[in-house]
Amino acid sequence: MSQSTPSLEQAPDEIKLAVDLIYLLETNNVDPKVALAALEIVRQDLEKKSEPNPT
Repeated sequence: MSQSTPSLEQAPDEIKLAVDLIYLLETNNVDPKVALAALEIVRQDLEKKSEPNPT
């Protein structure tokens, strides 16, 4: 029996987004160090936005 690979369509959303981001970065020849620095900025921004807002 051959083992089938799950399609991207059935993958979790975070996998789909990661694949899209990798494709975007690679097709635009973004330097990996620049990409990592930018992703760190994005991570920090998203973490701030996900914190509960004090009322």
